[in-house]
Amino acid sequence: MVATSQPLATRAGLRALERGGNAADAALAAAAVLCVTEPMSTGIGGDAFALVADGEGLHGLDAAGPAPRRAEPLEPVEDRGPRSVTVPGAVAGWAALAERFGRLGLDTLLADAITAAEEGFAVARLTAGAWADAEAPAELGPVPRLGDRVRLPELGATLRRLAADGPEALYRGETARSIAAATWLSEEDLAAYAPRWVEPLTIGYRDVTVCELPPPTHGVAALEGLGLLALGEPTLTAQVECVRLALEDARARVRDGAEVEDLLDPAFLAARRTGAAAAASEPPGGTAYLCAVDGDRRAVSFIQSLYGSFGSGVVAPGTGVVLQNRGAGFAVSGRVEPGARPYHTIIPGLLLREGALLGPFGVMGGFLQAQAHVQLVSALVDGRVDPQAALDRARFRIEGNDVLLEEGLWERAPDLEAAGLRAVASREPEPFGGGQAILVEGDVLVGGSDARKDGYAAGF
Repeated sequence: MVATSQPLATRAGLRALERGGNAADAALAAAAVLCVTEPMSTGIGGDAFALVADGEGLHGLDAAGPAPRRAEPLEPVEDRGPRSVTVPGAVAGWAALAERFGRLGLDTLLADAITAAEEGFAVARLTAGAWADAEAPAELGPVPRLGDRVRLPELGATLRRLAADGPEALYRGETARSIAAATWLSEEDLAAYAPRWVEPLTIGYRDVTVCELPPPTHGVAALEGLGLLALGEPTLTAQVECVRLALEDARARVRDGAEVEDLLDPAFLAARRTGAAAAASEPPGGTAYLCAVDGDRRAVSFIQSLYGSFGSGVVAPGTGVVLQNRGAGFAVSGRVEPGARPYHTIIPGLLLREGALLGPFGVMGGFLQAQAHVQLVSALVDGRVDPQAALDRARFRIEGNDVLLEEGLWERAPDLEAAGLRAVASREPEPFGGGQAILVEGDVLVGGSDARKDGYAAGF
């Protein structure tokens, strides 16, 4: 089974499985197509993270790139433009995932993405709306409407070079020179980049184990939030209070290379649950999440992003590569740190039960993600609902002193206000992200794909 936010991406993942590939191959084929069909959210100029369960263990892939090594440490943190760009890690992450766990090879797995870029794809309804609402680079052509056929030939040519030559086609040579010429990155910054395999963080929640990635991601915020929630009843007010506490701790502690395991210590959680949290105000961001499970019950939870809509707004000339503005995440610490990675919002999740795979899950949406992970896991575990029902549930989003409520939670506003929180009814779906999940139920798979996005879950 494969679940993504775009129809062609789900189809590409299924085709990889039908060709004899496994969950890693399916995830990579889908991820590449998403870089074409959802260019406001993700691309080969962005970063990626993954959790892999292969039956023998749990593995974390960190494919996030750093700021330039020669950046000024007191440089103002910029939201967009050439000085918001960090080294794009996604392509190197693709290669690492394919080499360690895949069967088919990047040349095969990029074929559907190349076809979509060169021959064109029809723009879906929600994607068209997101494209229109964003500040799209002029190099991508006019803003499409629902059903318009879009071709991205320069991106297609870059993908062909990646299929033929591997990640070297991005990190060295002509494409690297183009990226360096358009940004504050140097060719040396690009050539020196390598992804890393990391030890995931975990916490027990009721009868499941929840798995996330360590810093620079804020996966620990989702785990801490669930650890706090496990100390009582999972009411809406409790969820909001626990998330606020976890977001505050993550904002203070999550940095590149930081040790955060103490935030999950039972004694710390018990003491923290009695505290009050400060306002948690975070900027928006754009992301694409997908997951895949194969017949041998290998699972991949995969997420990649440009951060803001169309990232930095910078396209490397002649390549079709939109570059991320992940450097904006340095605003959390207050300044750019040369050679380091900024605070990262994108987090893949995965559930185990009694040590065996239960399933991958994720919710895209910038800083919403840790908040949404808590809500989704609680729906799956406490609510005992299926993945589609869990994804369809109305969500809250903490923004400063406000708690935005999606329709379906509006009537719960008095509960939050009685706890001293300010509830705001929101009519816009965009702040509440979109996710996917696949769970193992006996000898079958049950999946879901968020109705807030254009994709679907499918299997065979």
